[in-house]
Amino acid sequence: MVPEQRKSPINKSIVTNLVASGIIGASFFAPQYAENIKAIGVFALSGAITNWIAIHMLFEKVPFLYGSGVITAHFEEFKRGIQDLIMRQFFTQENIERFLKREEDSAQKLFNVEPLLDRLDYDKLFQSLVDVISASSFGSMLAMVGGVEALDPLKEPFCKKIRHTLVEMTESEAFIEALHEGINAQQISGDLIKDIEEIVEKRLDELTPDMVKNIIQRMIKEHLGWLVVWGGVFGGLIGLAFSLI
Repeated sequence: MVPEQRKSPINKSIVTNLVASGIIGASFFAPQYAENIKAIGVFALSGAITNWIAIHMLFEKVPFLYGSGVITAHFEEFKRGIQDLIMRQFFTQENIERFLKREEDSAQKLFNVEPLLDRLDYDKLFQSLVDVISASSFGSMLAMVGGVEALDPLKEPFCKKIRHTLVEMTESEAFIEALHEGINAQQISGDLIKDIEEIVEKRLDELTPDMVKNIIQRMIKEHLGWLVVWGGVFGGLIGLAFSLI
């Protein structure tokens, strides 16, 4: 579960506007440099308010102000931008193939055929061998030495030998190459990209302009408050410089 972002208890825009307004008010009671103080307050307030309006126009449509509500007005472009970021930067063919190759190498190191070989029915394998021999021209020869029962002493060494042979086969380079060929990372990655792209596109198509606006607003609105603060600061400095000219 994603923790909720902690909201700042102080509204930077309101504080900045109040400070600027306080400076303007203080200028009427200042015994000296009243015009300089008033210029600082007026410019600081205008800078803060201008930036606050700009931030508001970024998210909300304001009548008669062209360009306002840019996020909701261009939400389709934002959605395509999000999709492009996800698919072109994260889930690329090369990244997925690299991931599959790494997982394949890890699986190969951990690949253990012992449990699989333990579950094989070696008695059945031996019985199949006996049946083949009995059905061949050697069957009549077995009858002369006691029948198929004469092969029973070979059962245990046969099972051990066949198991040992299978272990050697799974550890051979030919088997490992065949395993790599069977796991086609390129084909798998291509299918994964299609599936991921369909999921991302389907989810993005469910987004509305307000949802896109809220997502972006939650991410950056608190930090945008500093634009109002710095607008007031730089506005005040410009006002001071203007009053000294």
